[in-house]
Amino acid sequence: MSENALPEPDEVTGAPGAVDGDNGNDGDGGWDDGDRDRDDGDRDDGDRDDGDRDDVADGRAESAVGCLLAVAGVAVAGIYALPRAAFSIEGGFEAHARDWSVILVEVPLILLAGLLLPPMTWAAATRWLRPWAAFLVCVAVAALGLWGVSAVWHPRQAPDPGYGPGI
Repeated sequence: MSENALPEPDEVTGAPGAVDGDNGNDGDGGWDDGDRDRDDGDRDDGDRDDGDRDDVADGRAESAVGCLLAVAGVAVAGIYALPRAAFSIEGGFEAHARDWSVILVEVPLILLAGLLLPPMTWAAATRWLRPWAAFLVCVAVAALGLWGVSAVWHPRQAPDPGYGPGI
């Protein structure tokens, strides 16, 4: 008997794909574990491929690039949004023009979009494209996002050059 209390559904006699007389036993006293040891379905020996380490390294590299894109995206969004929102944060003379919606809602949403948009685009693009093409797609989507923000978001600016923070 195996260590598991219940056999896997494909190990039961009469399971789909089972051949008459095949009880799932591989003859050495243990249950045949089917496709669980194989990473692709074209080998019948059940041995692990030495390329598994390469696959893990590729997955880690893609994850690292996604994290770096998140950091770069939030940095670019901050570099873009904070100077435009500076007057709304400072408020001008005696802080009479401080805009709390910019401080508490708009800038955090822009930073959140900068944090989430590049890695999500990277994850979606790497499913169908090579990594270099996926990176170009991420750059294009980030540029379109910043263009969209600049087309829609107009925080209050200083009224004129002579009107400043005072003495």
